[in-house]
Amino acid sequence: MSSDASVPVPRTAVPLGFTDPVEKARAELKAALAAIEEKANVPKRVAIAVDDGVTKARAFQRRNPTAATVAVVVGAVAIGAAVWGLVRLYTR
Repeated sequence: MSSDASVPVPRTAVPLGFTDPVEKARAELKAALAAIEEKANVPKRVAIAVDDGVTKARAFQRRNPTAATVAVVVGAVAIGAAVWGLVRLYTR
């Protein structure tokens, strides 16, 4: 069963079917520049990673609210102990 509907091509891919070498080179350059932009855009990559982490944390919290609460308390205690230790070292 074949379909004639076009499949969307990612920004970092070169679509098939170019017969003109100049148009093919332009498409390859455009795809290469898009790939470089995706790789070099660190703030966007960090934002995506943070969003994924928040989504996973919320899913974990919905599945197991007690363990999520314990994890938050343990994390807060660890951060508090680290700050306390650094301040104590600094004031000595």
